[in-house]
Amino acid sequence: MSDPYREFSNRRVVIMCAPNGARRNHQDHAALPMTPAELATEAVKLVDARVSVLHLHVRDAQGRHSLDTGHYRDAIKAIRRAVGDQLVIQVTTESVGIYDRAQQMDLVRELRPEAVSLALGELCPDAAAESEAARFYRYLADEGIWAQHILYTPQQVRRFFELQQRGLFGEDRPWCLLVLGNYTQQRDGDLAEFERMRTAADLEKLVWSVCCFGAWEQQAALLACRRGGHVRLGFENNLLRADGSTASDNAQLVQDFTRALEGRRTPAGAVELREFLFGGY
Repeated sequence: MSDPYREFSNRRVVIMCAPNGARRNHQDHAALPMTPAELATEAVKLVDARVSVLHLHVRDAQGRHSLDTGHYRDAIKAIRRAVGDQLVIQVTTESVGIYDRAQQMDLVRELRPEAVSLALGELCPDAAAESEAARFYRYLADEGIWAQHILYTPQQVRRFFELQQRGLFGEDRPWCLLVLGNYTQQRDGDLAEFERMRTAADLEKLVWSVCCFGAWEQQAALLACRRGGHVRLGFENNLLRADGSTASDNAQLVQDFTRALEGRRTPAGAVELREFLFGGY
């Protein structure tokens, strides 16, 4: 029996870009986009670099991380004006120690974005949260909002797989992001961490991507691509090229990756990704 999920991933690689994140600013890199206008300019470069998903963080007037729906609408409007439907815009619900679970879910219900990233440890931290989380995940599936679930440890990968087997996420093949390294411990990721996470559960029953903090980003992305996964690159996690020099912008990180692909898989466009996600697979 054919497996359209595996067939898609064998042919195409989905390149996501996280161009800013919640913590860095212009002092970290002058080209890090923070305002709606800067994000729109960045979006044009990312489309040219063959990115299909923009992982979006927005900031308040003081440059601080925000889950304000008004800030999100302003940024999404600017990006759409610049690139139309050539990017899937994935908003983050990341708490950064500021927002609680209820506020994170309220943002999504009010904004109704095309796509959203959700940290399992924040939205469904324990067994007591599972019933409420299941209702929210079902809402996302019913509304056609693409959910990507953020996992930080092999233990979270195993728990995610167990919850998926129980049907908690309201979809047969949920999409997860394996994060190598983290901000809270100021720790870069590496390839050994990827292998520990990759082997923690049967990823063949999921769709998955990898992102990596620090200078191993390119190598981790290429390894994920060889293993059948998808990738997320960008200044949220890393500012460095594979040779150790600082990238001029997010697009340069992506271009380095696509050049290194050597024809293994072809980057998927946003239209093709939408067909994959919602076209009856």
